Amino acid sequence: MYVAHLALQDFRSYESAEIALDPGISTFLGPNGQGKTNLVEAIGYVALHGSHRVSTDAPLVRHGAPRAIVRAGVVRDERKALIELEINPGRANRARLNRSPVQRPREVLGMLRTVLFAPEDLVLVKGDPGERRRFLDELLTVRAPRFAGVRSDYDRVLKQRNALLKSAAQHRRAPGPEVLSTLDVWDTHLARTGAELLGARLELVAALGPLVAKAYAALAPGGAADLEYRSSVVLPGRSDGAGWSGETGSSGEAGRSGEAELSTDRAQLAEALLTGMAESRKSELERGVSLVGPHRDELVLGLGDLPARGYASHGESWSFALALRLASYELLRADGDDPVLILDDVFAELDSGRRTRLADLVAQAEQVLITAAVPEDVPERLSGATYEVASGEVTRVR
Repeated sequence: MYVAHLALQDFRSYESAEIALDPGISTFLGPNGQGKTNLVEAIGYVALHGSHRVSTDAPLVRHGAPRAIVRAGVVRDERKALIELEINPGRANRARLNRSPVQRPREVLGMLRTVLFAPEDLVLVKGDPGERRRFLDELLTVRAPRFAGVRSDYDRVLKQRNALLKSAAQHRRAPGPEVLSTLDVWDTHLARTGAELLGARLELVAALGPLVAKAYAALAPGGAADLEYRSSVVLPGRSDGAGWSGETGSSGEAGRSGEAELSTDRAQLAEALLTGMAESRKSELERGVSLVGPHRDELVLGLGDLPARGYASHGESWSFALALRLASYELLRADGDDPVLILDDVFAELDSGRRTRLADLVAQAEQVLITAAVPEDVPERLSGATYEVASGEVTRVR
């Protein structure tokens, strides 16, 4: 899989831009502030319908323009597809596939798969739990686009349930039977959608854990990294707590040695969520917020016997963040597609050893897109097509 063509209209700093790309390695060079990241951000947006830099669409539209348009020509198994996204802040976005409108933009999710490395990735290690939940959910959506709908359904139900809890809390009196009956209905909806999201996350962590450990060891020889998913409820099959590890034990099954086998059966997970909500109902009614569900869960990153957050050095944090992305890449490759690798100003943040090891790990990808301020930031192993970016102009120089 690779991007053969990118066209932008009123996206970020670009009034218009059009670039032809080849498989292999391409590097965009230029001083900071010239628009290099905007190019790869646009490609990432086609894959995820979201930016790695901002949480809303408004900053993606050039100042003064009503909308932005991103077009990407994608080649997959020698078949070509043209994906077009129209970004309309404050209104519904639109999408076209091969120039034909689709009913919903998420129908084109999965046509392009990317794995993006960026300085912002440090928040995966140092940031709040929401950053790591977002990482898991985005990877789920890349692997199986239907999870965009699952996440949307869960967020909608959660919003409605929170509104009911907030209203009950504001009245400062015991809720009546009508409120409790309505809350029971939302509990059922939240358990059903939450079980689907929770089960998928648990399966993802089980698959990702060994790949993260391998990638971290390659980037930081002698280091040991692992993942643990901590749920807001006691998971079925776990009588000793709510956590679940993505390590691989001697038996080859995911989970720490000696742990009971985890069930990801959706009906059992839904029951666990219902139980957790019942046990937390008094607190939820007092605080006016949902305290149980995937939105409260955490992915704990471990280095040896310590959590990475708060204990990892800067170099260890970078290695862990890179290991998460490399593991994502390997997982997507195992699904049958070689995703486009995007390295946005990453090498400037790394020491020479990590630069070399990362270059060795990504060099064989079908397409690698790199941004850098100066040629010296890019390892020689990753030489290829070169584009200069200056004042919104993109010129191929090699």
